[in-house]
Order: sequence, then C-alpha cells, then structure tokens
Amino acid sequence: MKILIIGTGYVGTTTGLIFCEMGHKVTGLDLDEQKIQALRAGNLYFYEPGLEELLTKHLQTNQLAFTNDTETAIKDNDLIFICVGTPQAPDGSADLTYVKKVAKSIGQHLNQYKVIVTKSTVPVGTAKLVTSVIQENQTFPIPFDVVSNPEFLREGSALEDALHPDRIVIGTTSETARTIMRELYKDFHCPIVETHPKASEMIKYAANSFLALKISYINELARVCDKLSINVNDISNGIGLDHRINPHFLKAGMGYGGSCFPKDVNSLIQTAKELGNPLSILEAVVKVNAEQPVYFIEKMKQSLGSDLKNKTIAVLGLSFKANTDDTRESPSLILIDKLLEEQATIKTHDPIVKMGVPHQFLTIEETVAGADALVICTDWDDYKNLNWQSLKTLMKQPYIFDGRNMLDKEKVEKLGFYYFGMANH
Repeated sequence: MKILIIGTGYVGTTTGLIFCEMGHKVTGLDLDEQKIQALRAGNLYFYEPGLEELLTKHLQTNQLAFTNDTETAIKDNDLIFICVGTPQAPDGSADLTYVKKVAKSIGQHLNQYKVIVTKSTVPVGTAKLVTSVIQENQTFPIPFDVVSNPEFLREGSALEDALHPDRIVIGTTSETARTIMRELYKDFHCPIVETHPKASEMIKYAANSFLALKISYINELARVCDKLSINVNDISNGIGLDHRINPHFLKAGMGYGGSCFPKDVNSLIQTAKELGNPLSILEAVVKVNAEQPVYFIEKMKQSLGSDLKNKTIAVLGLSFKANTDDTRESPSLILIDKLLEEQATIKTHDPIVKMGVPHQFLTIEETVAGADALVICTDWDDYKNLNWQSLKTLMKQPYIFDGRNMLDKEKVEKLGFYYFGMANH
C-alpha cells in the first residue's frame, strides 16, 4: 500500500517506519521544513532507541520519503494517517486545531476514495468531526472513510511496542475501510479489536488514565507505608503477582509525566465534566500526582533541615522516564522549580537531555561535586552503575534521595551514604 503519514513527530515517524518494515511505501508529510530536511538526511530530531537505524535503512531502500507538498502527497497515497499533535488546551481539553487543519487540506485535495486514519490521541467524537470537516471542504463529493486507530506506544520502547503490539484497535462503521485495515495489519500477531470509532477513541483515553491511576495509587500508598516503616517495594511485589493486578506501573516514585498521561487524563476529565458526569477518581489521580514532588521535598527537609536556602542539590535525570529525551511534564522539572522556590542551588545531569548553554553541560562528577545531596529523578541505567564510592568523596554531604527506588539501599548505606527512597525501608 501507499501510505501517507501527516505529522512527522514521535508517533508519525514511528508509525511510518513500522509500515516500511511491513513492506509498504511511506511518505511523511510535514510543513516544518527543518524537520523534513533533518529526516531526509537520516537524522532523527528526537531520541528513541532503534528508530534512527530504521530511518537510515528505509531511506536507502527508497521505501520512505519526506515532503512538504501537501496536495501531491494527499493525491498520490491510498491511506492517510493523521499523526499531528493534540496539545492540551487551557481548560484541560484536547486542542484539535492541527487535526482540523489536516482534515481541511484532505477535503480540498481528495481526488479518489481513500481511508483517513486518526492515529493522534483525540477525544470521543473526533472521527465524526474529521468527516464533517473533510466534507465541508470538498469542491465536489468524493467518497472516503474515517477510521480511528489509536497508538499505544511507550516512549523509550516505541519500536518494540510498534513491532509487537498488545492489541490493535480499529474503529469504523465501514466494511470497506475495515477490510483495508485488516489487510494493512495482517502480518501482526496480536488481538485486533474492531469497534465503533467512538469506542476506539475512548479505549485510548481509558487505557492511559487507568495506568496513571495505578501510578498515583501506589504513590499515595507509599506515603502510608512511609509512616508505618513498610517497604513499599514489598507491597508492589506482593500485589503485582496477582494476575488480576500485574506488576506494571506499580513502582512508587515521583509521579507520572510525559506527553501522554497528564494530557490524556485531563482531557477525559474535561469530557466527563462537559457531559455532567465528573470522574472523581481521575480528579484524585491528578491531585496525588501534583502532590508527589511536594511530598518528596518534605522528605528531603526532614533530613537536610527545613531551610534548603543555599543548599546545593544535584539532580540526576531530566527526562520524565529513561530512554527518552522528552521532558514534558517531567517530575524532575517540577521538583527543580520547587527547590528553586526554596532558594536551593541546583546542578543537573542527564545522559541525553541537554539544557542550558554548552559550556554548562556537566559530567556526573561535576554535577555532584560540592553537593549537599543528590536526587535521582529518572531511572536511567547509567545511574545504577555509577562508582558511588568515588562520588561520595566529591560531595559536601553524602545524602542520596532516590525518587525512583532504583538503588540498592543496603549497598549505598555500607559506603557511608544516608539513603532515602520512596517508602524504601
């Protein structure tokens, strides 16, 4: 099949490369000339393990091309995937400005029957909206179908998730479109959920919101465990072995972040409010998540003293999770802002994310030198294998605050550190 991917961001690029792997001819369309030039040169402008190698491979095989010619791209391809951003609006809802612009362009340039697929995360009713916008912008009626086909990619594991998905969700009321989508995904070995577009759109929001709920649940439980001197890791293990619960997303830490969970949870909350049926459970999830960095700072104050003014804090990890350079809604940045409000001095390190001017990029050793404490905010493998004995000699005070419960408490305490995790007793 000839497939057009509109929007060459994280989702669009990953989706396009996987279809290339399946043997399809893919064109990536984006109006950002800098992105197009970078991708044509084989340069991935965001960090995601394994994708740059695939990008180089399929540019060389001519399975993949990039363009900013909207009209030609729409006319020359059979399937059109909408993969543009849906940022959060001020009221918490999803901003569909880019989706509407794409739908308008499709309507203006549609030249024969095509299947239009919304891959972007969008609120319930967007497939109907896209259909209406396309129809309104056609100069004469040409048949088409709109399908909801949400992505379920984890940043840092996108390639694995795309190649070996847990499930594929296809939302359409058209038998023609359903047949085409079945053919597209025929080589994937996973359950395929065929449903109405509205249900498909809700599945995406419901999935991410449920995972966010699990994270906030274990984080709030960790606070109780802290007061009872219980190791929350034992609780996570004990309940996670129940197959009805499973261990995923039950690791206590500093809260969820990134481009999906905060935005998707808020959007679903807003949708429910508009329907007059508030989702009080999800409202509590957001509240717990917002409180978690504050709780962590209180734990720091219990050890370092209530006044953090002029204390030097080394923050390890800026991305919201390991194996990505995405800092959107990252708990580490929220923590840094709150430490700055306390007038602490902050030094930062991340294996991938670079912030500030080049001459301020610090090594691990430079970051911890003279620090009163270090805080681990991102669970990079790099931090598990540090020479902690050597780093201790560089610090002003040997305090470790492990916001990811990733270090061996007994091991670092034997080296002379004061170690504090999240209910890691």
